[in-house]
Amino acid sequence: MEEWKLDFEWLRVRHLVKDAFNRENLPDLNAILFLIGIQELGRWKTSFTKEEKQDLMHIAVCRLLSYDGYYEFVGRDEDGWPHWNMVKPFTTKGVDEQEQILKTKVIQYFIDWEKEKL
Repeated sequence: MEEWKLDFEWLRVRHLVKDAFNRENLPDLNAILFLIGIQELGRWKTSFTKEEKQDLMHIAVCRLLSYDGYYEFVGRDEDGWPHWNMVKPFTTKGVDEQEQILKTKVIQYFIDWEKEKL
């Protein structure tokens, strides 16, 4: 994806989330990862522990990287939490490059989500 298109689509996703939650500020990547994790968990509660928040973000990253075959969904545990197995290592180095890949996958996730809602 060209850089201008990535920037445009990323901003669109951020506005979509901001508007959906009636917030004043645009969410950052971590906030969106947290929300994707909750979506993949399939349930909401009023508060999550710090460990649960980390787990939710991990679920989101696994789900997003599954688009490119890095992870595969293996099922849910007895508490309903999704689990993923690493299929191949994610070798992209550098925070900026990793962030760009995640943003691209977040955009793809929201495009897929929007298609499901139609």
